[in-house]
Amino acid sequence: MEYELRALRAQIWEKSVFSVKLQKELAIRKRDEENKFRLYVLEGSENLGSYLQLKPCSDKASQLSNCSIQWHRLSPEGRWKEIISGANKSIYAPEPFDVGRILQAEIVSNGQKLTVTTSGPIDPAAGLGSYVETLLRKSNTEFNVVISQMNGQDHASHSVHVFHVGKMRIKLSRGWITKARENYSSSMQLCGGRGDINNSAKALFWQARKGLSYVLTFESERDRNAAVMLARKYAFDCNVMLAGPDDQV
Repeated sequence: MEYELRALRAQIWEKSVFSVKLQKELAIRKRDEENKFRLYVLEGSENLGSYLQLKPCSDKASQLSNCSIQWHRLSPEGRWKEIISGANKSIYAPEPFDVGRILQAEIVSNGQKLTVTTSGPIDPAAGLGSYVETLLRKSNTEFNVVISQMNGQDHASHSVHVFHVGKMRIKLSRGWITKARENYSSSMQLCGGRGDINNSAKALFWQARKGLSYVLTFESERDRNAAVMLARKYAFDCNVMLAGPDDQV
């Protein structure tokens, strides 16, 4: 009897996985059909660790450089919609908050508003969860980064810095020099890179405190997303909800 129950559970699980895969394939095909009549499409993998890019798909489409763009998060059921503050370029790299949510780009061209939406919720990055669980066993995790921007201005130096994510605070340093060191607080912000940023899937925005912010580029997409997840977990343990500008948490 127990063997039969295990076999039945395995069959149900396999059918469930197949059903989810089939639904996603159908959604992609439906989107492809709809795209025949659209002016813009989204290209890129719909998962954490990748990036999405808006592209014209019709001769009637205006150049995106002449359009106004704004990205949003949507619940899978479509019950709520949240603006992603600062995400106003043709490229957007999903961050951990986006997993399980639908992304939508709103384009305004010649007074006309158009929307392009992912085929389904953003998928997690394979193996990221176990990687973060391993890092959580440490008291402090260090990531190599390069400062791309400081207070909204491009940073000329490409020197490698260390981004320390600890249980009580975050620190940015280079050798013995500490650039910033702040405890988790309500004035701190942290999220994936938004806006006009190179290597957006590897970029992280960090507001250490009011008046001091950085855009940091990590060595890999996995490290960037792990740093975000670690910092948010430690901040939550300190009764701080760590998110990006105007994020609803």
